[in-house]
Amino acid sequence: MRLKNKVAIITGAGSGVGRATMVLFAKEGARVVGTGRRMDRGEETVALVNDIGGEAIFVPADVRVDDDAKRVVESAVNAFQRVDILINNASVGYSYEGSMDDLARTPEADWDDVVSINLKSVYTMSRHAIPQMRQAGGGAIVNVASVGGILGMADAHAYSAAKGGVIALTRSMCVAYGPENIRVNCLAPGGIDTPMIASRMAEINELLADPEARYMVTPLGKIGTPEQMAHALLYLASDEAGFTHGAVLVVDGGSTATL
Repeated sequence: MRLKNKVAIITGAGSGVGRATMVLFAKEGARVVGTGRRMDRGEETVALVNDIGGEAIFVPADVRVDDDAKRVVESAVNAFQRVDILINNASVGYSYEGSMDDLARTPEADWDDVVSINLKSVYTMSRHAIPQMRQAGGGAIVNVASVGGILGMADAHAYSAAKGGVIALTRSMCVAYGPENIRVNCLAPGGIDTPMIASRMAEINELLADPEARYMVTPLGKIGTPEQMAHALLYLASDEAGFTHGAVLVVDGGSTATL
């Protein structure tokens, strides 16, 4: 019960890492508030939480829109009276058509969409959650970036620019809000088996099936799971990480160590 009596908001909770985080945090005692743009997926996530005896609500929202972000936070307070944890996980990637090319081939509208979903949403959600954390005497924010925000990428320039921005914003928030007992950290996943990379899975699985080529994917010869990312988020959100602040936790199977 590492999150007993905590209230956590998780964005992008309709699938993948967000869904796994909702379930794990509920198992660890948190009351969880999920958000995403699809209510049907959100209801599926809430059902999984209910199945383990947890408490959850889902608020459909486009969290890059300030009014929607405000409504999510207000819904959390109305339901559970406080906000202790914010997981800024909402993101789009290879599953988002037109967004993962080099910048010369990326239409302006697609660039704006990717940057607003992946980066602006961190601003909008944090902007409304931080006042509630102040009232609670502190809190923990974890922003989900990517190794694509650390390494150069031949494609996905909007994605990598946004994720690099998430890392820089995390560090700035660390300096600003540490004195108020609000810890801010960042998770940088590598390749994770989620709907975001579904369009690349045939290529990845072909490499993984080759006993020698599989280690081109990662030094462990495999990609990660949403549940593994959820456990990393659990550490950063929990009191066990009480002296972890402004950190970028890379969980990538060793991919960044090979360069």
